[in-house]
Amino acid sequence: MREDGTVSTQSTTPAPHGPRDDAEAVPQEARRRWEELAELVERARAAYYDALDAESTTSDAAYDALYRELEDLEAAWPQLRVPHSPTRSVGGGRAQAFSPVTHAERMYSLQDVFSLEEVQEWAERVCADLGVADASLPMTAEVKIDGLAVALTYTDGVLTRAATRGDGTTGEDVTANVRTIASVPHRLSGDQVPSLIEVRGEVYFPVEAFARFNRERQEDNARREARNRALEEQGGGKRVRKEAMLQVFANPRNAAAGSLRQKDPAITASRPLAFIAHGIGAYTPAPGEQLPALQHEWYELLAGWGLPVSPYNALVVGRAEREAYIERYAEHRHDLIHEIDGIVFKIDARDQQGRLGYTSRVPRWATAYKYPPEEVHTRLLDIDVQVGRTGRVTPFGIMEPVLVAGSTVARATLHNAEEVTRKGVRIGDLVVLRKAGDVIPEIVGPVVEARDGSERVFVMPAACPSCGTPLAPAKEGDVDLRCPNTRSCPAQVTERVAHVGSRGALDVEGLGDEAAAALTQPDAGQEEALAALAAGRYLETERGRIRLRTKDLESLAPAQRLGLARTYLEEHGIGEQEPVLTGEAGLFELSEDDLAEVFVYQSVRRRGEATGDWRLARFFWTKQTYTPDGDVKKASVPGKNATAVLAQLEAAKAQPLWRVLVALSVRHVGPTAARALAARFGSLEALRQASLDELSQVDGVGPTIAAAWQEWLEVDWHREILDRWAAAGVRTQDEVTTTAPQTLAGLSVVVTGTLEHFTREGAKEAIVARGGKAAGSVSKRTSYVVVGANAGSKETKARELGVPVLDEEGFRALLEHGPAADPEQED
Repeated sequence: MREDGTVSTQSTTPAPHGPRDDAEAVPQEARRRWEELAELVERARAAYYDALDAESTTSDAAYDALYRELEDLEAAWPQLRVPHSPTRSVGGGRAQAFSPVTHAERMYSLQDVFSLEEVQEWAERVCADLGVADASLPMTAEVKIDGLAVALTYTDGVLTRAATRGDGTTGEDVTANVRTIASVPHRLSGDQVPSLIEVRGEVYFPVEAFARFNRERQEDNARREARNRALEEQGGGKRVRKEAMLQVFANPRNAAAGSLRQKDPAITASRPLAFIAHGIGAYTPAPGEQLPALQHEWYELLAGWGLPVSPYNALVVGRAEREAYIERYAEHRHDLIHEIDGIVFKIDARDQQGRLGYTSRVPRWATAYKYPPEEVHTRLLDIDVQVGRTGRVTPFGIMEPVLVAGSTVARATLHNAEEVTRKGVRIGDLVVLRKAGDVIPEIVGPVVEARDGSERVFVMPAACPSCGTPLAPAKEGDVDLRCPNTRSCPAQVTERVAHVGSRGALDVEGLGDEAAAALTQPDAGQEEALAALAAGRYLETERGRIRLRTKDLESLAPAQRLGLARTYLEEHGIGEQEPVLTGEAGLFELSEDDLAEVFVYQSVRRRGEATGDWRLARFFWTKQTYTPDGDVKKASVPGKNATAVLAQLEAAKAQPLWRVLVALSVRHVGPTAARALAARFGSLEALRQASLDELSQVDGVGPTIAAAWQEWLEVDWHREILDRWAAAGVRTQDEVTTTAPQTLAGLSVVVTGTLEHFTREGAKEAIVARGGKAAGSVSKRTSYVVVGANAGSKETKARELGVPVLDEEGFRALLEHGPAADPEQED
């Protein structure tokens, strides 16, 4: 662990290849590092297992990195593997608030592995020891509950003691508290119960209950704050006794640990804890009782006695089934009733478990695969703000890049200024970062114990960071601040330009989010690149790599490194770029030359994984190369990005009028209203001249959309977009040679699934052109539902409501002849 509290996964002493001879002396540096690691691991264990209502200052990922480095060091120098090493003991220890309990049988930890290859290596090793083939060795597969390990002792079926794991031999007596957990039976059910059984399992906080518990505490804290403010006002400046704030937990595991170790069982009882059994320890059967021979049979027996067992347990055989189980719960880990951090595999046959036995710390017959961390620690280098399409300004953290949930993260949302204050994070803090699945990374809170006094309080800017316009709430009482400069605020322009290229608008494939940002905010990734430089990584440019010197970084506090990186870029001639577009009006006037000098910041990736380094590269043109003397060796030319986006913009000029209307970002005017307006008026000129009453009379439009269109037209720069697009050749009038027969006038038709001769949009256009409404959802007012391949729930709902269902042939007949043709319905 570095002085700033972050963890280095690299050993300070390079590990030799394989273990050294015991006679060879351990280098002084290796011994010092071992002592440092041993202390850090023990300290982390104490915080993790023993703290009451406190957050561990070491995340799971950081602890795993420390522990594996310690293992690697001992593998290289076996003399360091002394009896008191953390690698030879079970993590835990015992808090002093509870009486000690000696387990009837030792409670072991599990050997953690971090890759599918390591799972396979373990499987091959146990198969070799047992003399069996992997393809014929059954195992139980179990989700690894992220809770607190306990042992419940039942004597003649009655719960007589509950204890935490502690150091594996001695734990804490938490019987009174465990008795308050509803899912723990006080007496086992059934006629034949054992004389004695020690049930191993996890106490956990259910996910939904945890969210509700925290939310109620936050609401309670808000009321307490209000009362405290009232007391201050009443006190007239005198010191008053305030109500203390309730702790809001960072994760369910800490909440479970803190709740179970309350001195007052009534507090534990007030928290919705639960229990799941996943093994047994000491066992004395009832007279004549036959013991199960398989692990999964034991689970069935426990369930029969009334003990809760996991509903996610499965029996697997072979590598493919193990990895399929891992993949399934990687996708659904947030859909379970409790948090998990991995998958446990156990040899199913109890006699084979006995043959494999134990090491000093773990059973050889089981292993735990750990998923990539979803909650880690990293350094908060700065807090900046970003502006969305509607002008909302949101603070976000710029952090030292860190791997979380399988991806490298360097920024995370902080929602709004009030949320920053509530969480208490400061620039320079070591923070807890959480990412669940594809959810945007979120900063949970600071590690207060790691502060050194250099941290700074964040101040919300008064002006928009994109354009400098003073920020203000949209209406009185709003928490969010917004930028009112909708015309030229770069952040808002970027969103609107990307919208022009979206599928629902002009469908310009080359004009996605990245291209829109390159045109309007080419420096959008600069902050993350600066954070990488501040963390010691490099920035690759056309003229070579830029990297800050290690000694310069080490001499500065973490919060100061970002400023050094910014200055360093300026010294290398890399400043702010002028955007090619300052609004969507000029989009169809772009040329190849306009795109030549657009540079963007890109994360350097190898084999699909981010390296932590960055590059500054041309987005639309090819890379320009230089000789050692600095002369141009190979000049830049238009690349695929340039030719593609310009060709697609040219093609988009011919898109039908309704798509042009959608592309304008008029409030309330989506594809349905746009189609209706285009079909009724036929041209932009007619729409510009239409009265409010004429617009309102259009089926599917109404007064709200009509008013929104007219309000949009009242803005001068909106009219400029129409004029410049028209001058550039964008269609302003649909070419109608013959008027389609209004066979669907007054009908509402829903299209679902894949049709052979119609695209989804083409089918909708055909409906609108014939006077019908192309609806998106099925209701009693729907006239017909057209179904193609993979139609899904809309077809089901149509049949439930008795709405006529047509196949593609029936749809074509309906378009041509209308309902009078009585097209044949699907069976």
